[in-house]
Amino acid sequence: MLLVGLTGGIASGKSLVGRVFRDMGAHLIDADRIVHCLLERNEQAWKEVLDHFGKDILLPNQEIDRRKLGEIVFNDEEQRAWLNRCLHPKVFEAFLVSVRNLRNRPPDTIIVLDAALLIETGYNNKMDRTVVVYANLEQQLERLTQRDSFSKEQSLARIRSQMPLNEKRGHADYVIDNTGTREQTERQARDIFCKLKQDAERCT
Repeated sequence: MLLVGLTGGIASGKSLVGRVFRDMGAHLIDADRIVHCLLERNEQAWKEVLDHFGKDILLPNQEIDRRKLGEIVFNDEEQRAWLNRCLHPKVFEAFLVSVRNLRNRPPDTIIVLDAALLIETGYNNKMDRTVVVYANLEQQLERLTQRDSFSKEQSLARIRSQMPLNEKRGHADYVIDNTGTREQTERQARDIFCKLKQDAERCT
């Protein structure tokens, strides 16, 4: 069983690569989906976040307004650090539970954790391989403003809250360059998945 960390910057193209890996047979676990589950109403993490930030971050249905929470943490380094300390250990524990539940899969199974802050949190050191998806700043800004309707200032705040992609590349076993066409990125992803499959087979 090979544990693969898939990471990159916000709007760098991780989701596209993750879909290619999944379609080729990987078991994909999305850290952001885990966070959504952790922050569901009345969950322990929901209570901790609410105690820390107050009821102003709640929507009328008592769910956390993730956009409002984002505005706070992406403009306040201390608040962002607190939220990361609260959530990231819980995310990785949930990932390990999923891994344990897959222990009866074939020994060459590839489990991919899609996590934007994999390297910042140090959890890349717990992976067998790390894949970084790269895009340039202009592309990240364009995708954030079009996809999420963020202003340029909001987009920059989110990008700057993460480790620069050039630095992340230095932690990678494999790098996928997403500065070209979608087809070029998908082709790179397929090629790298074949290499990961070979790595998994060598580890059996």
